[in-house]
Parts: sequence; C-alpha cells; structure tokens
Amino acid sequence: MPLHVPPSPAPALRSILSALGSPTAVREAPAAALRTHQGPLSPDHPLPVHVWDDVSQAGPPRTRLAGWRFLIRGGERAVAAAEARLTADGWTFSHFCDGPYVAATERALQQAESLTAPYQPRLLSVPELYMLTLWLHHDLTADGAEGMPAAGDLLVPLAPAPPGIASYLPQRVADLLPRLTLRLGPTPLLREPA
Repeated sequence: MPLHVPPSPAPALRSILSALGSPTAVREAPAAALRTHQGPLSPDHPLPVHVWDDVSQAGPPRTRLAGWRFLIRGGERAVAAAEARLTADGWTFSHFCDGPYVAATERALQQAESLTAPYQPRLLSVPELYMLTLWLHHDLTADGAEGMPAAGDLLVPLAPAPPGIASYLPQRVADLLPRLTLRLGPTPLLREPA
C-alpha cells in the first residue's frame, strides 16, 4: 500500500528551497555529500518530526512537533536531509544534516511501502535513547503536525538503534513502549569496593 505523506507547511518548504538555492548555505553545510554533489538537488518526502520527551513517564506517550525534515535528493538517492523549524516569525530553515539516519530513513520508507495497510509516515525522535524511528500512523486523514502515537501505530527503529532494539523491524507502539521504558529504568547502584 502506498504511504500517505502529509503535506508540509508551504513556508517550511519555501525555507528549504531557499537554503538549497543559497550557494553559501550549501557550501557551509556540515553534510559532505551535499557539498560535493554535482547536479540538481531537490527536497523530497517531507516528514513531520515529533519528539517523545519523557519515555519513562506513566501513561500514553506524549510528543511535540519539533519541525519538518525533508530528504534532499541528488539523482537517484537522498544525499542529505534538511530541517525547518517553527519560530516566532514562522517556519524557517534550521539546518542540513547527513549521517546514517538519511539512508536509514530512505530504506525504512521503501520498506513501509510494501506493507499491506496504508499509513501516514512521520518521524519520532527519542532523545533519551539517541533513537530515531519512522512512525507509521494509522489515521491517514490526521494532521501530520498533531497527534500522539496510538497503540496500533507502527514504529520502525532506524539504524543505528540502541542495543537490544532491532533496526528496521516494524513494531506496534504497544509492544515497543514497554521495552523503551525498561531501557530507561533506574540503573542499579554499584557497591563501593570493600
């Protein structure tokens, strides 16, 4: 089933296009593949980025929208990502980035296209675990900038995932949540040597 990518805010897309059109912004980007790419670059697959601030809290997960991430396509593949953030003045370009999550996002999106049920893709960041997941939301008509993960939604951990969490394995939120909470449980105190 095809993914139903939510529309990004038009000002967020414009800010990314402006940054891509700026030789200075591209030349000074920390993303080496972006700086060295020959040929046209275009934003693709806009995904809202939600942050799951406190995995260890009781009850359903609470998230907040942190921005919109666009894969930056150079030819047949994504060479970087660009993020737009909401400020007091509206949507603005935040930064370019590269690294393993660019290719991991592209791979997870391709994998999600082969699922039998349709989903709305989003990104869910779990800063406490240094973890990023592709969040496959079941409500195709939902505003991509709002909402909380539902028990039946799928999370696809992107590589690199924390130890003990399998990358690219789609898991229901209800199944993965207890494992994430356990990873953040209290660390046993070490005894002082006698």
